[in-house]
Amino acid sequence: MNIKRILFWISFVVIIGLITWGMIVVSNKSSKESASLPLPNQIVDTDWVKGNSNAPVTIVEYSDFQCPACYAYFPLVQKIITENSNNVRFVYRHFPLPQHQNAIPAARASEAAGKQGKFWEMYEMIFTNHDLWENSKTSKTIFNEYATKIGLDMTKYATDVDSKEINDKVNNDLKSGQKAKVNYTPTFYINGEKIKNPAGYDAFKKIIDEAIKKTIKS
Repeated sequence: MNIKRILFWISFVVIIGLITWGMIVVSNKSSKESASLPLPNQIVDTDWVKGNSNAPVTIVEYSDFQCPACYAYFPLVQKIITENSNNVRFVYRHFPLPQHQNAIPAARASEAAGKQGKFWEMYEMIFTNHDLWENSKTSKTIFNEYATKIGLDMTKYATDVDSKEINDKVNNDLKSGQKAKVNYTPTFYINGEKIKNPAGYDAFKKIIDEAIKKTIKS
């Protein structure tokens, strides 16, 4: 065997070895990232939580701001939280669907507001005015107006809204939902258990009441 062939095979083995090593590194990294993503029965420091922190019932919603169904459930969720303030805590996680071009800009706007302690104010502003920006070609400009209305530092907001940190937060919420096998929005979990979306407030309240009773019995 001549030297050229020997060098060829050495190079071939080295390349295969590097490719295999790279695949192992990527696989391990992916596994670690997946393990760090919270499931619906876990609340983490980066979550947006509203209500009594010691409430017996936790509602986790995976939601898309642009989704018409999420918009329809928004007032039901607000009413559930308001009328059950001692017994319910609500966790909002982003799950922007690919067909909704304004879902990610809306999610980033809410997260940028959250950097200034006003996530829930932006959350309400975005949902309340859903019809005004849903199919707009200038949604980012509209969200800038909302940021001004709720009193944000606009210089900081402009820096934060397109930052890697906020992009990662939205993506991590999305990956968390994918890990939990979320495939539509809104998807609700009550104390870690996925529920069928209730047909109206009364049906939603019944599910909450049953969950409260279950925690008392246990």
